[in-house]
Amino acid sequence: MGAAILDGRMVASAVKDEVARNVADLGFQPGLATVLVGEDPASHSYVRGKRRDAAEVGIRSLHHELPGDVSTDALNRLLDGLNEDDEVDGILVQLPLPGDLDDEATVERIDPAKDVDGLHPFNLGRLVLGQEGSRPCTPSGIMRILDHYDIPIAGARVVVVGRSFLVGRPLALMLSEKGVDATVTVAHSRTRDLSEVTREADILVAATGSPGLITARHVKPGATVIDVGITRIEDGLVGDVDFAAVVEVAGAITPVPGGVGPMTRAMLLVNTVEAARARLSEVGNR
Repeated sequence: MGAAILDGRMVASAVKDEVARNVADLGFQPGLATVLVGEDPASHSYVRGKRRDAAEVGIRSLHHELPGDVSTDALNRLLDGLNEDDEVDGILVQLPLPGDLDDEATVERIDPAKDVDGLHPFNLGRLVLGQEGSRPCTPSGIMRILDHYDIPIAGARVVVVGRSFLVGRPLALMLSEKGVDATVTVAHSRTRDLSEVTREADILVAATGSPGLITARHVKPGATVIDVGITRIEDGLVGDVDFAAVVEVAGAITPVPGGVGPMTRAMLLVNTVEAARARLSEVGNR
């Protein structure tokens, strides 16, 4: 008998319904500014999806496109203007940026209060300290999937394969927070005997961008497997997990596509509404 499929599209739909109700309760339409640099087809596709999601829940999409050869100064001027714009509640810069543009410096240019990707050092620092703040969208989406499907986390052994500041490191912090209480191991490309480490996991998260890295021999029977990786190959999109093999071993698994990806976009909407609510409480009714 194969693993249960954790349907990210279904969970994302429920989250979007919740966001739409929260937008209606705000009394005004939040504004989400998206910044897209260059002509990368995948980036354009991702941003189109995010803008479509925003429209579906009543969030205004304020879109800005810049050429791939834009200067750092020009990009910074745009971000400075969005930081000061009272019609903008959230700012998202689609990463990675092309050319010599610095992803981390660009994220740092965004007002932390408008950082709906949850990647500004200020917000990541609040996560480290266990304080409230905008959380990275993909880790938040993973947490929501686990919650939706009642996957036990407290006391569970979790192995996160991948240590990026986008997913691996913040997810490890969120899973080990007081009140969540998982025991977390972060593995990576230099981990010795990776399969021995991953077979200890009750929950195994693969977030490396290496197609098929996680095979059946990496998975403890009955474990929950969360596949964050997404790579486009000739036959379509694949994850970090050898799905056909692992689905026969795991107890539950997210598919690619249709697993974590839709949840990343849904949590962006959640963060945008939370940012709008926080700004409303600071400046009064708009």
